[in-house]
Order: sequence, then C-alpha cells, then structure tokens
Amino acid sequence: MADRLTQLQDTVNLQAENFCNSVGIIQQTSFPSKFPNFDRTGSQTPIQNPQQEDYAQLFAQLISRCAKDIDTLIESLPNEDSSTELQNQSLKRLEMENQETAERLEEIVLNGEILLGKIQNALEDIAQAQLDMQITMKNNMK
Repeated sequence: MADRLTQLQDTVNLQAENFCNSVGIIQQTSFPSKFPNFDRTGSQTPIQNPQQEDYAQLFAQLISRCAKDIDTLIESLPNEDSSTELQNQSLKRLEMENQETAERLEEIVLNGEILLGKIQNALEDIAQAQLDMQITMKNNMK
C-alpha cells in the first residue's frame, strides 16, 4: 500500500482525469452556437445522445466523490503541531515491532533449515536404498 502522499497524488491525478473526461463529453455532446457577424458555410449536426444527462450526473458524482477523498486524505496527513516527543514514541514503538518481527523471522528460518536438513537426509536415504536395490538386482541376474 502506498503512503498518504502517494495516495493523495493518485487521487488528484484521478480528479484531473475526471475533469478532462467530463470536458471531452461536453465537447462531444454539446450543440454548436452561432456567433454574431460570423457566417459559416457547411452544416454540422451535433451528436444527439439521449444519455447526455446521465453523463453529466455520472461525472458530477465522480468529481464530488473524488473531492471528498482528497479532503479525507489531506485531513489524514500528519499535523505540523505534532510534537517531536510523539514522533519519537512512535519511532520507538515501530522499532520494537521491527525487532520482534526480526526475531520471529530468525526463528522461522532456523526451523526451515532444520526441516531442510531432515528432508535432505531422507532423500539421501532414499537414493542410497535405490542404489542398493539396483546393485542387488544386478547381482541376482548374474
């Protein structure tokens, strides 16, 4: 999972994408307007889309939801008023958790090495038994 600043940047990028896409839909579905003192030859008919209102509602929801997410992420950022003592306590707690996790990892690795040794010994016994059986079969065939 990304840190809060990365999440915030991703959400801001998503908001920019929502704005860009909504402008694209507006351009695609809008009706041309006439300007005074400007005569244009050629006729273009706008794309009639019955879902135009649906797009407006969809993008309004996306943009407002994304704005709420941005506000939430900004509020969850650490406060400047956070004291050095609180930060030190948090770092000490994290350091202790890290040490405990490292000890558990060492224990798991040790157990894994013991298990690997047992498996290797069993494989050696199986290989030796197969060799002994092959030698016995060759001697019996002679």
